[in-house]
Amino acid sequence: MVKALSGHELDALVETGVKVVCDFWAAWCGPCRMLGPVMEELSKEFEGVEFVKVDVDENGDLAASLGIFSIPAVYVFEGGAVKAHSVGYLPKEQMRTFLQDNL
Repeated sequence: MVKALSGHELDALVETGVKVVCDFWAAWCGPCRMLGPVMEELSKEFEGVEFVKVDVDENGDLAASLGIFSIPAVYVFEGGAVKAHSVGYLPKEQMRTFLQDNL
């Protein structure tokens, strides 16, 4: 299950050092709405990984600090830092490959 977090909650989670996959999205974004169900499905396939989402409209400072100007943007955090990111909608198989390569 993908849990909605605030920017502060994401920061606290990333600081623990666990593997985190974060979907940065907005309610008005069509591709974001398409990616949401894909991320829900994939969250069930990767054990030991926290899947979360952060609304960029509500957390603009965090998005800006990460250099996010286009959404959806999926970031992989590991060891407290950004390990990889993907921008734009990817179909399930392509997103699975991106996650497998970076987790």
